Amino acid sequence: MCLLSGGIDSATCLALARRDGFACYCLSFDYGQRHAIELQAARRVAESLGAQQHRIATIDLRLFGGSALTAEIAVPKQRPESEMSRGIPVTYVPARNTIFLSFALAYAEVLGAADVFIGVNAIDYSGYPDCRPEFIRAFESLANLATKAGVEGKMRFTIHTPLIDLSKAEIVRTAAELGVDLSLTHSCYDPTPEGRPCGECDSCVLRLKGFEAAGIPDPALA
Repeated sequence: MCLLSGGIDSATCLALARRDGFACYCLSFDYGQRHAIELQAARRVAESLGAQQHRIATIDLRLFGGSALTAEIAVPKQRPESEMSRGIPVTYVPARNTIFLSFALAYAEVLGAADVFIGVNAIDYSGYPDCRPEFIRAFESLANLATKAGVEGKMRFTIHTPLIDLSKAEIVRTAAELGVDLSLTHSCYDPTPEGRPCGECDSCVLRLKGFEAAGIPDPALA
């Protein structure tokens, strides 16, 4: 069971799960984000990497807002790296990974799947608290306390985070080695009406930095 956003990290995470022999069921979210382009990317990635199934759950986090991705708040642009690594940015969506992992856990329990993959990264992660190893450990503990399968001892849930200690450059290189078609992915928080990346938001800047450090051209900019 793999969470799939359509970005580089989740695509690489899915490819790693496939490489390791897992039959992958993918879950994406239409959560009221600024655009649906990432969902189109997720569909392309799931198909390209041979997912057994790809489902999109619809929830509306605009009900709460509180983020530049779910409310009428401007997406920060052209921030220096030093500023990105200081504090939690306004693009943080309150409790998003907790919500997403809860849905993934429910789906995994129904599937009888003990392994949940998520492409969180604690190196180039823009300060999001729900991308840290301690959060993942806490959720894994919760997963085994809060499910029928866990309590009855039928399954021991494991939350896999194969990218957690990798830099963006290392993730790009890993994706290239696994043959991931990164032209299918999308990372931008605030794309143009034509779906082109803005090139200025934190996510675009981190993506560009990763490709440059890896010495690989970004196919999405071709």
